[in-house]
Amino acid sequence: MSSVAVVTGAAGDIGRAIALRLADSHDVVVLVDIDVVAAEKAARDLGPAERFVALGCDVTSEAELAALATRIAGFGLVHTLVNNAGAARAVSLHDTDGDIWRKDNALNLEAPFLCFRAFSEALKQSQGSVINISSVNGMAVFGHPAYSAAKAGLIHLTKLIAVEYGKFGIRANAVAPGTVRTQAWEVRAAANPEVFEEAKRWYALRRIATAEDIANAVFFLSGDQAAAITGVCLPVDCGLTAGQAELARTFSQSEHY
Repeated sequence: MSSVAVVTGAAGDIGRAIALRLADSHDVVVLVDIDVVAAEKAARDLGPAERFVALGCDVTSEAELAALATRIAGFGLVHTLVNNAGAARAVSLHDTDGDIWRKDNALNLEAPFLCFRAFSEALKQSQGSVINISSVNGMAVFGHPAYSAAKAGLIHLTKLIAVEYGKFGIRANAVAPGTVRTQAWEVRAAANPEVFEEAKRWYALRRIATAEDIANAVFFLSGDQAAAITGVCLPVDCGLTAGQAELARTFSQSEHY
């Protein structure tokens, strides 16, 4: 039976990169997105139709996810589920109202739970892997509070799945990207052309991650080399969450930072 990888939010930059990388270890990669036209274009760009399949789905809808899971079962057995769909709205608590809070939680936290539930039986059969795309925002405060709180919850959901479903051979891990040059960041760059240069100073490697960096981490966590790894959150953030050299220099008064 063909091995299948499912990637949600796959029409975006990170989702496309993940889909392409997982094609190295899966027979079929299903690109799921609420924008089916964009997903279809991404699938065509990535490769042949028998390897890359695009399907439309609102991942906040249990009914649509149930129909999606049934349809994907026709392609083979799901070995890897990547919960990548996400979005951030208000940038501060001051700008966040109840509607924004609920929408961000529905997409960034509730949807990954519902996706896992929809594919859990298939993942039991395959002893498969779940990778949740969280964010450094779920580990520290970098703005976008509703999104950040949901991403922090997603890290804990990852641990819940790992502990409860480990007996079925299912592994669950999270990847926490830092700044990645995606379409969402290009909007910020249009308003402030120096935004990437300003961001780099806070990263230990003095660069920001690429979509391919995120995809490589997902590929590793989904494969046999990570067979003993479950319940962890792997930051792919060029050292942002490790600390900041400028603060270390201030606190230590050492010129070596």
